Amino acid sequence: MVSRIVKLEFHPEKMKDFLDFFDEVKFTVNTFPGCKGMQLLRVKSNENIVFTYSIWESEADLENYRTSETFSKIWPVIKQWFAAKPEAWTLKNHFDGLDLLN
Repeated sequence: MVSRIVKLEFHPEKMKDFLDFFDEVKFTVNTFPGCKGMQLLRVKSNENIVFTYSIWESEADLENYRTSETFSKIWPVIKQWFAAKPEAWTLKNHFDGLDLLN
């Protein structure tokens, strides 16, 4: 499995547009083949910055999403609202202590 973290910063006046759009597409992404789940996290000290955190069965599944029709419909919409260039990291899991809490 791999995790994907994407940092997105939006113009303040576009944050509501993003959140409304996100609510429309979140379940489509969350249930995309190979996606084990996704979260949207907002920075407390700057709520115009969000991080998406998603877990994927494999890098191939993540790449399938990134080249999918779904992604090609989502990305151009949110891209127009960016205040800064997005940053993204694909991570492999070394230790999962969260799993021990269940």
